[in-house]
Amino acid sequence: MEFPNLEYINQLAGGDTAIKKKLIHIIKTEFPEEKKEYYRSIEIGLFPRIEENVHRVKHKISILGLTKGYEIANAFEYNLRKLDLKGKEDFEKILIVITQYIKTI
Repeated sequence: MEFPNLEYINQLAGGDTAIKKKLIHIIKTEFPEEKKEYYRSIEIGLFPRIEENVHRVKHKISILGLTKGYEIANAFEYNLRKLDLKGKEDFEKILIVITQYIKTI
């Protein structure tokens, strides 16, 4: 299993601590809301909305260096376009890993 990291954020910040802190703050504030919205959409079964939620979270997955996670999210997003929930469990495992990680940064 791969784990989130700050490598890409460090690259973006280019050594600027203020930028790094701002990017981390954005992740820590936006991700929980996006995750809640995803679960709300799952609960009511609106596939276009679920797809949109996955698309938003997919960017956080990428920023946190989860290459395989990004591929999983991308495949799940594609399946959602076909009204198929294949990949849901794997995607939700990624949500758990990110949730635990952002508590530590």
